[in-house]
Amino acid sequence: MTFEQVISAVVLVVEAVGAGIMVLGGAAAFIVAVPRALRPDSRAAAYQGLRRNLGQAILLGLEVLIVADIIRTILVTSTVESVLILGAIVLIRILLSFSLEVEMDGVWPWARWRLASGLGRSGAQPPE
Repeated sequence: MTFEQVISAVVLVVEAVGAGIMVLGGAAAFIVAVPRALRPDSRAAAYQGLRRNLGQAILLGLEVLIVADIIRTILVTSTVESVLILGAIVLIRILLSFSLEVEMDGVWPWARWRLASGLGRSGAQPPE
C-alpha cells in the first residue's frame, strides 16, 4: 500500500466520522426533542433545544469534514487547483458555520458578550 492510498483511506474514515457526527447528532437531537415537544409545558423549549442541538451537530460535522479536506489537499493532491478548491470549500463551510451560529444564538458572534452580560439582543440595559 502506498502513502497516498493510506492517506486516502484515512481521509475516507475522517469524512465518514464527520458525516456520522451530523447524522447521529441530528438523530439524537430529534430523539431528545420529541418527548419534550409532546409535553405542553416544555414545547417551546423543545423547539429551541432541537435547533441548538441540531446546529451543534452540523457545526461539529462540518469541522471534521474540513479536516478531511485539508488532509486530502496537503498530503494527497497538492496542486494549485486543489488548493483553490480547498479554499473555496473552507470558505463556504466557514460561511455556513457562521450563519448557523448566528441562527442558533440570535446574535452576531462579536456581540455574544451582550448575552453573557444580560444586555440581550437589543443592547438595552436590563430593567432593574
